[in-house]
Amino acid sequence: MIVIGITGTLGAGKGTIVEYLVNEKGFTHYSVRSFLIKEIEKRGLVVNRDSMTSVANELRADHTPGYITDCLYEEALKSGNSCVIESIRTAGEIDSLRKKGYFTLFAVDAAPELRYERIQKRQSETDSVSFETFLANENREMNSTDPNKQNLKACIQQADFVFSNDGNIQELLNKIEVVLKKLNP
Repeated sequence: MIVIGITGTLGAGKGTIVEYLVNEKGFTHYSVRSFLIKEIEKRGLVVNRDSMTSVANELRADHTPGYITDCLYEEALKSGNSCVIESIRTAGEIDSLRKKGYFTLFAVDAAPELRYERIQKRQSETDSVSFETFLANENREMNSTDPNKQNLKACIQQADFVFSNDGNIQELLNKIEVVLKKLNP
């Protein structure tokens, strides 16, 4: 069993990697985003980046910094399949997952203009923002000394493998394939 966590900047290609792992490699997908959307809807809040951030931070503060991904990891263990946990956002999540074993962290990044163009095309409920808001949202999630809050920079620095996704999808998938062969020779 392999557990891959995915972290990275907004619109960098986390979803593309997940789709490949699920559709081509048989991984099971566990999504922090979906976990949070269920919680937000249960609370009767509007699903947007602000509510996702505040609810995630609140859950981590009320439980542990790794609470959300720990819940997803427990689901993954029950399945017995190799799985991917998308979207790791705190160092506490990484620390907790590493202690559990079978865990490898991927990070993906790309140029901000390219990532903004990508999110405009996918049009999820959190993507209808201006470029300035996109950059401000990312900046808010990039650095924090609070273990319950997003710190993408620290997550990317702790990744076992970091992928640049400034090219096309096939180039990214080729890089993923090379790493998968190292993980499962």
